[in-house]
Amino acid sequence: MSSSVRIRRHDIALHPESGRVIIRPFIPGKPQIRTNILARALALNEAEADLQLQEILGEFVSRHFDIESILLGHYEKVRPYIAEQPTLSRVRQLLIGAMFSGEYALESAALFNPSMVPHPDQSDVMAGGMRFIMSLRATGEGHISSIEFRTGLIAPDGNISVEPVSRFVALPECVPNPSYNKSRFVIKLKEMGFADGHASAVMDPLAETFSLNELEESMQRVKRESKTANHDLRRAIECFRWLADSNYELNFSSKLALSERIIFPVSANETNGIEDARFVRFIEDDGSVMYYATYTAYNGRAILPQLIETQDFLHFRVLTLNGTAVQNKGMALFPRRIGGRYAMLSRQDDENLFIMFSDSPHHWSDPQIILRPSEMWESVKIGNCGSPIETASGWIVITHGVGPMRKYCIGAALLDLDDPTKVIGRLREPLLSPEGHEREGYVPNVVYSCGSMLHGRELILPYAMSDKASAIATMQVDELLAALLASGS
Repeated sequence: MSSSVRIRRHDIALHPESGRVIIRPFIPGKPQIRTNILARALALNEAEADLQLQEILGEFVSRHFDIESILLGHYEKVRPYIAEQPTLSRVRQLLIGAMFSGEYALESAALFNPSMVPHPDQSDVMAGGMRFIMSLRATGEGHISSIEFRTGLIAPDGNISVEPVSRFVALPECVPNPSYNKSRFVIKLKEMGFADGHASAVMDPLAETFSLNELEESMQRVKRESKTANHDLRRAIECFRWLADSNYELNFSSKLALSERIIFPVSANETNGIEDARFVRFIEDDGSVMYYATYTAYNGRAILPQLIETQDFLHFRVLTLNGTAVQNKGMALFPRRIGGRYAMLSRQDDENLFIMFSDSPHHWSDPQIILRPSEMWESVKIGNCGSPIETASGWIVITHGVGPMRKYCIGAALLDLDDPTKVIGRLREPLLSPEGHEREGYVPNVVYSCGSMLHGRELILPYAMSDKASAIATMQVDELLAALLASGS
């Protein structure tokens, strides 16, 4: 069963590669074990320490950019646990850093759920072509997910190529003293139940834009001035820090290829992964461009929708979203304002497709249902496959539907251009269903996308195959529009 729209599956498959690894801290939680490991490192004389370090570097230096800086960073994480010692040599610091480190294969399990946007740099691209960026969900040991990127070209003749990747990957610098927007911070505090009292005492003296250090100074002042360090104050400060840690900034070196830049979980609410980033190239009314992405933070117990902002894919701001509608998965931002307001697709109830509007991309409430499950192939639940695509005929929404046997298919709907609460048309049959080898993977019988892109009169649809690998399909947008318009007549 498939729609009448002709689909071209390109000869492109992005498979996980277990050789792409980062170095993560590997620090035991039990103090006695940490103490024992440090004692073993400190018991070596300098020559023995140097010999051990050279063996480690000989085995691992070729697998990482600047491995020594990483190991020194990990040494700094455990330095507070070292009893008073003479100043340790660089050799000893590197060895201790290595003893509290481990490699992590980012995509050893899966490379899936892609989204696609035009690259901000279109220099040297042939007329009629386009350079693109594809984001991917990479999953490794423990099912921890991170965001990877690929770049590629759409040639004037429609052929698509993806640039090869090196084996190297690198984590960004996490900006140590990020800044925050006071209004958004206070709104989130109120949602968390801190409307006044300690919240006001901490927040009132701060400027509209404040730094992490300034927040910390204000919290310490309130603690000093409080006559008793009661439970409510301790809980409030814990929540302030949690919120601050959930809003952070990342910087990558411009020397890194885009495919070598990895956004790995940073905050406590992401400890089990960053899932299903839906990137969109957003054009403001004044013509300025911002790339946004919604994603799902997961800590093993609860999910939290988050927002990424970037203009260059080098500097990223990660922000919590506010509002009563910030829940569940699958939030996808429209690529421009509609009637002066931001618009977002969502799925609050894990069954139907909703739309909502806001004066800010950071605050969402009052969702309304626009699509419910209709056909058998989507009879369990429906959702979006990324941000809507603007055409003169309306907003194309690529959807996913879950049917019997938890089979995922990709469909499409058409929303009114000026009032996207109105559904103009909707395919009764899937655009794309899992076929052949696409059915086999970590989660069988699934095709899924987090964002497609219009290029000329072609719709470029990257999609995941059974939560294992990713591929690309294309179709003529005029054929798709004709099918959608006919479905509504």
